[in-house]
Amino acid sequence: MKLSAKGFTLIELLIVIAVLGILAVAVLAAINPIEQINRSRDTGSRSDAEQLIGAIDRFYASRGYYPWQTVAGTAGAAVAWTQITTAWSGAATTSVLSQLSAAGTEEIKQSFVTRITATNYNPLWIYNRGQQGDSYYVCFAPQSGSFRTEANTRCTDTSGSGLPADLKTIADTVCGNTTSPYSCLP
Repeated sequence: MKLSAKGFTLIELLIVIAVLGILAVAVLAAINPIEQINRSRDTGSRSDAEQLIGAIDRFYASRGYYPWQTVAGTAGAAVAWTQITTAWSGAATTSVLSQLSAAGTEEIKQSFVTRITATNYNPLWIYNRGQQGDSYYVCFAPQSGSFRTEANTRCTDTSGSGLPADLKTIADTVCGNTTSPYSCLP
């Protein structure tokens, strides 16, 4: 009697499993999950920086002065390159976050402050030169290759569309580490 075997042999199954394993490795190498995680963190940091810029603008619109100043018309009051959670000496002796989340202003929620001050969060920095017409900048150190490339391009661009003049005053700080320069907004 002749048995008719239906199904796959062990060798055929091993070949299929090997091919699937090779394809899985190729796909993982192509999408680079660590880079994707770092890019998502950088996107979150950029979004948080934009939210802080909006909160500072609202604070200024309602009060007539910036959170690092104490009264309107405080010319020359600047915030040096400072971590957003750090208090600084000068016109105001509290952090930008404290001013923006204080009772009466509440431009940002306490849950936002708690999240961006967590120990595992990529810290945000703020800078303002303090001269008439200067912008203020919220910066972070990018973790992903694409964000680092973007920041490095901005630092090395000599065509005039690189760093603004008021940010060039601290270019050594912002661009000093060419492998990981800071990404600054606006």
